[in-house]
Amino acid sequence: MTEVDFQQISSYQRYKLMASLIVPRPIALVTTLGKNGVVNAAPFSMFNMLGEDPPILMLSINRLTDGRLKDTAANILESREFAVHLTDEPMAKQMHACGEALPAHLSELTHVGFTATPSQTIRPPRIVQAPVAFECVLHETLETDSRYIFIGRIQWMAARDGLIDTQAWRVNLRDYHPVARFGASFYTTSRERFAIEDGPGQPPATSTGIDSL
Repeated sequence: MTEVDFQQISSYQRYKLMASLIVPRPIALVTTLGKNGVVNAAPFSMFNMLGEDPPILMLSINRLTDGRLKDTAANILESREFAVHLTDEPMAKQMHACGEALPAHLSELTHVGFTATPSQTIRPPRIVQAPVAFECVLHETLETDSRYIFIGRIQWMAARDGLIDTQAWRVNLRDYHPVARFGASFYTTSRERFAIEDGPGQPPATSTGIDSL
């Protein structure tokens, strides 16, 4: 076994190891509204759901090297509102391009060709091309030396037509293909799937065995 004492290595070395080993990570494409009225969109892979009662998710955003805040973090602290979108394969390149540094007066949505649509409960708009969007308000904030960790409470969800059966509360996973971060500059798809047998009498595990949750 390779043993690593995290107390004896730098924060950058810890980041490289953790970000490359704790994978794949879902990607949150977050829209916020700046003081100047410009819509900001940025992707973050230190993101996940935390619970359903209340419905909360987590978004971790690093400080810049000079201590300044990224636009998304500054906007969330100011407005306490943000929309989190999941990214699928057709919009992956545009999602990645939203990570480019742009002047404050230019919206990433315009830069990459995304279409905005009004949200139901918050001021930041949703992205039409995204398969899923969660409208969030700030529930709690944690702060470390290197990051802001935002706990968002979901108020509203919008999903692409046909993706969710709201009678059975099932998701059509056959038509849902989000991408994820896989360390360094790599992304991964979610097309290769398999099921694991729960016990005697259960159907065999196959790559097509998961249709819905």
